[in-house]
Amino acid sequence: MHTKIKKLEFEKVMKLLKEYDAESVYDRVNILPNSEELHAQIEKYVDTKSFNRKSVLGIDIYRYGMYPHLEQTLIPSLFKILFDKTIKLCLENNQFVFQNYTKKQIEKAFISTGDGGFVIFDTPLHALLFNINFETLVRTYNSYHLFPKLRDIIGSISLRYAITYDTVYFFENNFYGSAIIINSRILEKDSLNRCLIDQDTYNWFLINIDGIENLQVLTINEIANIYEFQYYDKKFLRQGNNEIMNTRISRYSGIINSDISKIGQITAKEMDLNIYNLHLQVTLKASATNSKIKRTITVSLGNLNTAGI
Repeated sequence: MHTKIKKLEFEKVMKLLKEYDAESVYDRVNILPNSEELHAQIEKYVDTKSFNRKSVLGIDIYRYGMYPHLEQTLIPSLFKILFDKTIKLCLENNQFVFQNYTKKQIEKAFISTGDGGFVIFDTPLHALLFNINFETLVRTYNSYHLFPKLRDIIGSISLRYAITYDTVYFFENNFYGSAIIINSRILEKDSLNRCLIDQDTYNWFLINIDGIENLQVLTINEIANIYEFQYYDKKFLRQGNNEIMNTRISRYSGIINSDISKIGQITAKEMDLNIYNLHLQVTLKASATNSKIKRTITVSLGNLNTAGI
């Protein structure tokens, strides 16, 4: 299942405005207009009930503004290196979950903010696996395995993440929607380098796998039973590479620890939304391209600091 994002067109909005509204009104006496007919037509065109829910991964380089000028100018290039390599890892090493994606599709679903950005995926599991792979590459960079001389110039980097699950739509070559708005507010309010998720992301894992804590004890075969994955090609379970979620449970590879805790609320859409702090530990094999030498690396996604938001 690969759900499309609702696309709104400016020309169609303008057509409705020209038909049911007036562009300029300068009468001697101002009278409040009756907008019921226009409202009904716009409501029919937009049709918010047709908006699909998407998962948004927000990535923000922690204290980007604190870096010296030279290092600041190099960080966008470093981010692109990490982003491109993360796409490659997802497509090559998490083949069942990412079977419906291409490099171009993921690149087109990315909204840059200069010091990070937002990536749009079908489900929170897609976002989480991408996040794990991204943080793994951050670790290889910080530990001088990826462009070590560049690492020596810039120094280590730390990131904060947020995963949200809500509606997204497309308008004038850009993405908008509640999932992006909520994600941005979470990142703005978090003063630590954590991985935070919203209530709807928490609920998605609760409904589909009985809670995000179960990631450490589930195999890719059990993940394939999730509703959104029911029409995925099962050949990738037998033949594909699925390193983070494998065909058997292991305490020595994949997700070896998963902790979740509620830390507070933010206000969005005129509602108070619960925010959760996620901490994962993941063990993977890392190696250089075309090298047989592999190192075992255990990466922590997020941290255990439960200070409020």
